[in-house]
Amino acid sequence: MDFQFPSIPLFLACLLFLSMVVKIVKKSTSSSSIPKLPPGPWKLPIIGNIHQLVGSLPHHNLRKLAGTYGPLMHLQLGQVSTMVVSSPEIAKEVLKDHDIVFAQRPFLLASQIFSYGSTNIVFSPYGDYWRQMRKICVMELLSARRVQSFQGIREEEVLNLVKSISKDTGLSINLSKKIYSLTYGMVARAAFGKRNKDQEEFISLVEEATFLAAGFSIVDLYPSVKVLEVITGMRSRLEKLKNRLDKILESIVNEHRDGNSATEGGKSRETEDLVDVLLRVQKNGDLEFPLTDDNIKAVILVALIFMGPGILNSVFEIV
Repeated sequence: MDFQFPSIPLFLACLLFLSMVVKIVKKSTSSSSIPKLPPGPWKLPIIGNIHQLVGSLPHHNLRKLAGTYGPLMHLQLGQVSTMVVSSPEIAKEVLKDHDIVFAQRPFLLASQIFSYGSTNIVFSPYGDYWRQMRKICVMELLSARRVQSFQGIREEEVLNLVKSISKDTGLSINLSKKIYSLTYGMVARAAFGKRNKDQEEFISLVEEATFLAAGFSIVDLYPSVKVLEVITGMRSRLEKLKNRLDKILESIVNEHRDGNSATEGGKSRETEDLVDVLLRVQKNGDLEFPLTDDNIKAVILVALIFMGPGILNSVFEIV
């Protein structure tokens, strides 16, 4: 019998798989030397404890594991070393007493792309830039006066919801969809000042972005294996989606900038929306790190995806 070489595609696939395994094992071996990790379940090679979170709701599995290993336990999720806290006392130590130690953000491909290279307050690395963004958010975007200025928007959107439900008296309604519309209306009008002309497309894109950002992605569990981003198509999908969102956000930012230029002195502080506020801060030019248009879009987009209607809608679905 003649010996036959395997096909080139099969050979390359096997070679790629072996190189990935070697890289993951080397990474796991180097990280396993970290001393004094909290107790946790036994880990399998390469996948770690991923298998113990499959098959049921993850938070149910975590509760069961915490019953065995305590309120502070260690899990190895692929290449990601993870600590799970399940008691108020330890949560206080982690989030308050030792908050600087745990201040760094994990690598998440979706957050990196949707936050324009992790340049917003939620996902930017802890440091001087993060402190600057936090100061802007606390003093300009989330101040009591700013929140109070949006009271009219909240009241109007709630009234629209009541009218919508009243109009459908006697009919079955999708409450989750109506709550989503309510929260989107509040967040979008606070951010943009009005419902934009690309609203329907923008809502659809934000929904898809929320789904991708909140879902499971193997890419995030093996951040050093960049080829997974290509094999799964995740990076391409996220970047295409982000580019479509960016096009709409770019037009909104430019529209606000042109509108403010046409109005002598700009808008009053009481009538500013979030884009107006960020453009004013950008124009002042007294920041250590200049605020770019991408930074502004990152703040608004991440607010809509990670703190807006999509997340609230998921909560309502669970409840």
